[in-house]
Amino acid sequence: MKPKITHNDGCDKLWAPWRMAYIDNIGCKDEGCIFCTKPEQDDDEGNFIVHRGKTCFIILNIYPYNNGHLMVVPYKHTSDITTLSSEETCEMMEATTLAVNTMRKIMRPDGFNLGMNMGRTAGAGIDEHLHMHLVPRWNGDTNFMPVLCSTKVISESLGETYNRLKQAIREELDVD
Repeated sequence: MKPKITHNDGCDKLWAPWRMAYIDNIGCKDEGCIFCTKPEQDDDEGNFIVHRGKTCFIILNIYPYNNGHLMVVPYKHTSDITTLSSEETCEMMEATTLAVNTMRKIMRPDGFNLGMNMGRTAGAGIDEHLHMHLVPRWNGDTNFMPVLCSTKVISESLGETYNRLKQAIREELDVD
């Protein structure tokens, strides 16, 4: 496997073939909503679901902006935050807090980007199902790679991040 390829434009490109699955599936609705189908499956590890609550779950983003990029997702299929019940809204914030506390323990970020994009125009990649992004950030994590070559470096595998988060959440919740 060749880690980088130089093109005629003079810019080195990092090879990231896993991104093609995302690109190929943009706009595909054949398999249904991933935020509805993934929690129905009995494969949390394979689907990177690190925590299940009563009304929402926490899942790793498989196309992360940074290591540890998580999403907190209600089970309810909705694209509008105003349709969530008080219980669903409260649990989403509690799960977000759990994710922040856990991330602080295992990855020690200097800050976080938290947010939702409601609607395609607002930037939502999956606009039919509301979800909260939690992106850990470190001092100096914005470097020349994204600026010069539109490339982000992800330094830990999703599987390793999943295992560390799953264990840390269990410890945070004091679950055996």
